[in-house]
Amino acid sequence: MEIKNIKTFLKVSATQNFSKAAQQLGYSQSAVTIQIQQLEKELGIPLFERIGKKVYLTEQGENFITYANNIIKAADTALSFCSNDTLPSGSLRIGGVESICTAMLPDLLTAFHEMYPNIKITIRSGTTEELMNLAKSNEIDCVLTLDHKIYKNEWICAAQRTEDIIFVTLKDPAASSQSFQEIEKLAARPFILTEVGAAYHYELEKLLSERELHISPVLEIGNTETIIHLLKKGMGCSFLPRFTVKEELQNNTLTEIRTNLPPVKMFNQLFYHKNKYVTPQMQLFIQLVIHYF
Repeated sequence: MEIKNIKTFLKVSATQNFSKAAQQLGYSQSAVTIQIQQLEKELGIPLFERIGKKVYLTEQGENFITYANNIIKAADTALSFCSNDTLPSGSLRIGGVESICTAMLPDLLTAFHEMYPNIKITIRSGTTEELMNLAKSNEIDCVLTLDHKIYKNEWICAAQRTEDIIFVTLKDPAASSQSFQEIEKLAARPFILTEVGAAYHYELEKLLSERELHISPVLEIGNTETIIHLLKKGMGCSFLPRFTVKEELQNNTLTEIRTNLPPVKMFNQLFYHKNKYVTPQMQLFIQLVIHYF
């Protein structure tokens, strides 16, 4: 049983497409087909059902995934043991929503690079849905998101923490560190908000609609760094994850506005697809995120 055939099996199961798997592996489609046929012959079971352009795992194929991952893990461990390199190498592909890419990943990546300078890191940014699709097709290894808790069985959550979403504005030197304002009055002020796709933006709209209120933002933009910069210029208020403005709150550049709305909380989660082989590079990153959280 050849390792390359098992890796090809895992890639096809992740992409559900022979052509995509071949492209990502650098093989021809016919080579991928032959490798899968060889593996099926050795195992004596059908691993995939082919329906149109997509392929789906059979029940036996689903059961074999665990064994395939263990075989690859054992092979990687053996190669690492025999290697002369003292530091881990390889690659790691991370997907993150914009707020995490801006405010959280820089610290994580700096620490990770200091510990493992030989691991090449690639970052993809997008919405939670976009990143989940990339993970399903094995175009990224893991996803860092800020959203409602992901409960779906096909995803494995490696780390999570709760994040507060708060109203913030430019600090008034004469005011206390926190101010209070009825949401009815606050909603009438100029707002800069993230794009509608953000889960916490949707949650805010839902809470406002229950009170027959609405915020008409002067600007909607997906970049939280830009929003914070504009807030410092006195351009209005915003509704952002606390961790994105942690530094500005500590140095009293911005201030939190408390309201009569219920608290809004989201989940910062690191997860990967259940069929994904957890590489040594992923394991190292997961350990770092758990420590960071």
